[in-house]
Parts: sequence; structure tokens; C-alpha cells
Amino acid sequence: MNLRYKIEIATFRHPLVKVEDFTIESGKITFLFGESGIGKTLLAQTIFGLVSPRNLRIVINGQTYFQYLQSQRLKILQQNGFYVFQEPSTHLNPLMTLEEQLNEGSLATSEDDRDILESLWAAPFETHIRPLLRIYPKPFRPSGGEKQRLLLAMALKKMDALPKGAEGLFILDEPTGSLDNYFRNLFLKELFKRFREKRPAILFITHDYSIISEIEKSHGDLKSFINLHELRRINDHQVKAFPFKSVDYLSWLKRQKPFESGSKKKRQVVLRIKGGFSVFGKTFVFYKAGGRRSVNLLVEREHITYLKAPSGLGKTTLAKIISGLQKAEKITFELAGISFDQETAPNVWRQKVWGKKLSMVFQHADEALNLNATVRQIFKGLPLAAEFTEEHLMTVLEEIFDQSLTESFLNKKVAFLSGGQKQRLNLLRALLLHPDLIILDEPLNGLDFMSIQRVLKLIAGKMVSGSGILLISHNEEIFDKIIPDEYIYYLKTANNQV
Repeated sequence: MNLRYKIEIATFRHPLVKVEDFTIESGKITFLFGESGIGKTLLAQTIFGLVSPRNLRIVINGQTYFQYLQSQRLKILQQNGFYVFQEPSTHLNPLMTLEEQLNEGSLATSEDDRDILESLWAAPFETHIRPLLRIYPKPFRPSGGEKQRLLLAMALKKMDALPKGAEGLFILDEPTGSLDNYFRNLFLKELFKRFREKRPAILFITHDYSIISEIEKSHGDLKSFINLHELRRINDHQVKAFPFKSVDYLSWLKRQKPFESGSKKKRQVVLRIKGGFSVFGKTFVFYKAGGRRSVNLLVEREHITYLKAPSGLGKTTLAKIISGLQKAEKITFELAGISFDQETAPNVWRQKVWGKKLSMVFQHADEALNLNATVRQIFKGLPLAAEFTEEHLMTVLEEIFDQSLTESFLNKKVAFLSGGQKQRLNLLRALLLHPDLIILDEPLNGLDFMSIQRVLKLIAGKMVSGSGILLISHNEEIFDKIIPDEYIYYLKTANNQV
């Protein structure tokens, strides 16, 4: 029997999200895409019974949330299912070792987890995984990717224990957000193997549209058991899950070609990092594909340099060092004719760099935006041309937003915007300027498919206008299509430092 929900969620003052028909088909995997902050996680946690009824006013299928939490069917879904949190630290107990948590409660009766862990880590249990299991979770150890894989191992163990034909609900909220494509695909392989046997209802929430390509390439036999939906906003508070066609993404991806500057000028370097850099007691170096010797990192005017590395290795740290927001132990680089090293005073960035030589799109929009300011106010402090008017601002906003905007949007506090809306403002603030270098740290974070296409168009236009761009992104499938190999670099630790 399908799981169908009509849900209204509000605080005691303001409505938050409303959906008329949200369906999770039994015996199928529902992939749910959509921009950050639109309500995917709130709806999922409401369905699984994880939201406090004291803090919100919730009506679900005509019942109060107190009534829903007492329903026998929900108890069965919870007992036979599992919820993977978007932030693994939400689930993990810092007072218990990872091994204790992996075998806690109902997971203790599951089969031995060694095979699952070796599959997710692609490493031997005794030498690589057992030492990790003895750790108590801390903010910086294990890593985000390790925490996430441990939570995925728990979900797979629970699925192994599910009696065949039993009704259960598995909700995976951004389960691969901290994994690169290689480890993501290892998890998908293990998940789909169990789904073929047990056929539970699975809701898989993600921003990663490239999963569609992996399904097409490696799991085509499951296509009739997979639903793709994109949650979209109908108005300020009401959302609807629309069917998403895999061919729309795949045909669009196939049409993508490498960005071209269109310029015949002599190449001009705007950023040159000599050798590598050291920070937090580690030394990092740059390589080109297939190269055995480290190289200098170069960013040229009217070109995009794409810097790759596994999650947590130091890409964002490097971006902040270049931007003067993080101090390096050792580094030497030139930015638009200005020389920098680890001794450069902070006021050099304030006086000569920020907004003039460099602008940056932060990985997390909240780092770049004043949450207490209005949309209008966050653009007021930028060093824009004198002729930049409010009418011009509305025009550029509508280039990246998928709705007609009104005066009330300019007066809205940033804190009340969705994650996807904040990310678009984060992008526009950086792209409206005309610096020598633009750093894009995960520029497609939290965006839906339509917004991704609009952002790529803006990035291409900015490159043609003369800026050099340093790109950091896990969206490898997309950017590998549009960035030539000669502009792709790899960040690694020197001498395999851990």
C-alpha cells in the first residue's frame, strides 16, 4: 500500500510548508530533488515522526500530529525502517564509540557488519576500519564522510534485518552529500542490492542530479522501480512534488560543451600559487591529471580553473587563504600583480583585494550574507557602478530566480529565505562585481535543475567579461563536460600525510 500524505506545517504565528499530495510508493525508490530550504527535510521528518509536536502546529491526513504519532502504521514503519540524517552528527552520540552505536538497539540483532563496512570503505576491516570504530565522535574526527558512511552502514544493516515482504520505510536525507562519486556509487550498489531482495519503500532526498546517470549506466534494471520527483514551490508556503524525467537531465548533459573564452588575446595569469601550501600541520600540493610531479596552480583571465580533491581535504581552506580569511603556515602566491605569503598583513586584503581584485562565492551562503539584513540591503554595501539602480537589481535577480519578483521580496529579511534563495543571492553578490579573480566554492549547492542551468549561464558570461575563475565543486559530471582537461588540477597532501 502506498504512503500518501496531505501535510500542513506551521508555527503558532506563520505557515511553513503545505503539500496536498506527497506520495512514497511501496516497493519503489523515490528520489526527491529540489532546492535547499524548500521543505524536503521537514516533510520527511514529519512523516517519520521525528518532529516535536510542541513546537509546531501540524495536520497530517486530517489528523493532529499527536494522533499521527500514536498510529499503529507509523510504529510499524519506524520499527522496520531507518532515517539517515542529512547531518550525521545529529544521529551519533559523542559518549559512545562508533562500534557501540553500530550495534545499538535493533541493530544488535543484525548480521555481522564487516562486509557492509568493507564495501562502503573499499578497504580491509582490520587495518582501516576497526581502529575507526573505537573512536568517540568528535567535531573533527571522524571526518564528515566517515560519519556519513557509518550512518549508511546502520541503514544497510537495518535493511538486511527486514523480513521479506514486511512494510518498512527508509528515508535517506542527503545520504551521499559528503561523499565523492566513487564512494557514492559504492553505497548505491549496496543499497540497490538490498532493495532488489527486500523491496522496502525508500525516500532518497538529494541535490545530486548525477545520480540519474549512475542509475542509467549501472542499474538500468531498476528503472521501473524508481520514481524521480522534484519538489517545487507553488507559492510562498505551498509545494508540490512534480515528476522529473531522467531524459531531461541526460539530454541536457549530453549537449554541454567546454566553455570557450572567445578571446584571442595572449593568456594572462591572474592567480599563481607557487609550489603548494601548508596549514594545520599538513602540506598540500597540486597535480595535473596523470602527472607525477607537483605543479604551480594557475588561474588565467577569461578561463575557469577547476580544483578537485576528496571532501575535507582542504579545498575550501585554500579558498579562504587566498581570500585573506584564513592564515596559512606557508604559502607564496601572486594575485593580479600583488605578491602574498604567510606574513602578509590582513589589511592588504581589506585595502587592495576584497571587491576589487577578488570576490568569492562561499560554500555555505550563510557565511556570506547578513541574515538580519533585507535583500535590498545586502547589495547596498557592494562597490558597484554608480549607475547601478534598483531597477537594474530587479533585472539581475530575475535572471537567476524562477519567479516574478516584487518590491516585497527586496524588503524580505535574508533569514526568512530558503537555502536555495540564499545561495542565489550569494552567487549574485560575487558575480555582480568585476574583479580579476572570482572563487566559486560549490556554486551549485542547494539549487534545483532550472537554477543550475541559469547559474552556469551566468558563470560563462562572467568568464567572457574578463575575470579568471577558480572553481571548487563536487558536481564533477557537470563540470567535467564544460571545463577542458588542461584547466583541471588535483589537490593532494604531500607524502600522503593523514
